Amino acid sequence: MSKDSNGRFKLALAQIKPTLGNVSANLKIHEDFFDRAVGAGADLVVFPELSLAGYYLQDLVPDVSIDPADSDVFDKMRDLSHRADLVVGFVERGADFRFFNSAAYLSKGEVVHIHRKLYLPTYGMFDEYRYFSPGDTLRALETRFGTVGILICEDMWHPSTFFLLANDGAQLILGPSAGPGRGVYRGQTLGSVYAWQHIIHSASQSYMIYVTHCNRVGVEDGVSFGGGSEISDPFGTCVASAATLDEDLIFADIDKSEIQRARTLYPLMRDERLDLDMRELERIYKKRFGL
Repeated sequence: MSKDSNGRFKLALAQIKPTLGNVSANLKIHEDFFDRAVGAGADLVVFPELSLAGYYLQDLVPDVSIDPADSDVFDKMRDLSHRADLVVGFVERGADFRFFNSAAYLSKGEVVHIHRKLYLPTYGMFDEYRYFSPGDTLRALETRFGTVGILICEDMWHPSTFFLLANDGAQLILGPSAGPGRGVYRGQTLGSVYAWQHIIHSASQSYMIYVTHCNRVGVEDGVSFGGGSEISDPFGTCVASAATLDEDLIFADIDKSEIQRARTLYPLMRDERLDLDMRELERIYKKRFGL
């Protein structure tokens, strides 16, 4: 993970307020925040879940869907990526006309990787399975900054996803999200923001990696999105946090030497027993499905 000989680069999280179903307006928001981030020295800029489309799309899903290989919007994203790498959220239109809640990593004019959301919440206020198909692969990707993983919102509530990406070599997890603001924790912050803080701090400390949560803000269909984006270092410590409920742009220096220092003090990844994990997972799988 290196931009320079010291293994450091500047990461920016763009906590934006997309307009539901208006891709052209959202593209302008991306350009504005990207310009601000790059102007402040960012090497990688991350946007929230479905940042180009909005979240509560329902029947609008086909109308705002994008094929990255044939899209004026993605042509613009490619142009921007010559100045800094970026991650954007969008509705991906598959070749078989399925639709995916996806995030794309772009660099130097190319789409390097697309992650399709694995876990589609369909409970309470969420109804994603009615409109999206789930992804079926989880891979770390090689970037010019090192090995990175992408998880979208609900993916991060499943501990197995962090385990898989960390063991696939990821040293930085990028977490685009559209998390509603719910509840109040001790009169100090939104309960949902507090929950997200615990998720990313625990994951970053458990695997000695950097973990981010890039949330959105704004109101759609009567639901307020909480913001509170955050970057956690390999010791589980917050190194940058955003406002709740308001747009914001936050930065942090990602430093590979901090990963080395954490894993020297706590060699948990070195001692991970994948052979044991594989045997026991196979046993559990067979027991659960009666095989």
